[in-house]
Amino acid sequence: MPIIILFTKIKARKELVFNLSRSIDLHKISAEKTDEKAIAGKKTGLIELDETVTWRAKHLGVYQNFTSKVTGCRPSEYFADKMVSGAFKSFKHEHYFSQENNTTTLVDVMEFVSPLGFLGKLADFLFLKRYMKQFLLERNNTIKLYAESDRWKEII
Repeated sequence: MPIIILFTKIKARKELVFNLSRSIDLHKISAEKTDEKAIAGKKTGLIELDETVTWRAKHLGVYQNFTSKVTGCRPSEYFADKMVSGAFKSFKHEHYFSQENNTTTLVDVMEFVSPLGFLGKLADFLFLKRYMKQFLLERNNTIKLYAESDRWKEII
């Protein structure tokens, strides 16, 4: 099971980074390359505990749907989302937030299991883990860009 752990330093209050990380609208912006759209569940605003969102996006040349649910939340400190349905056998993404002075550290822990047994593990090794890490890096760079400027006001 691939595990991706990312640390992102953002010069902004953790409450702001927490909210931007839960923003459906900012996620759409960060995932423009994959034509990501929220098609069911929570479609705009900030996703909350026990809410779901279904995304439709083009990943690796194929349009697919992915439904996730926020399964855990401690405001401004932590939230977790888990795949309800989609291409993975399982998928979990945890988000942790801590602040020192005016800098927030966002820690992402993403775990997934690909389908297709050995072929899925081979895909993980050859390209999928790298692809997912890059997708997450782009998302976090967008959060950082908006949080460190006044652009966050366009979202929240």
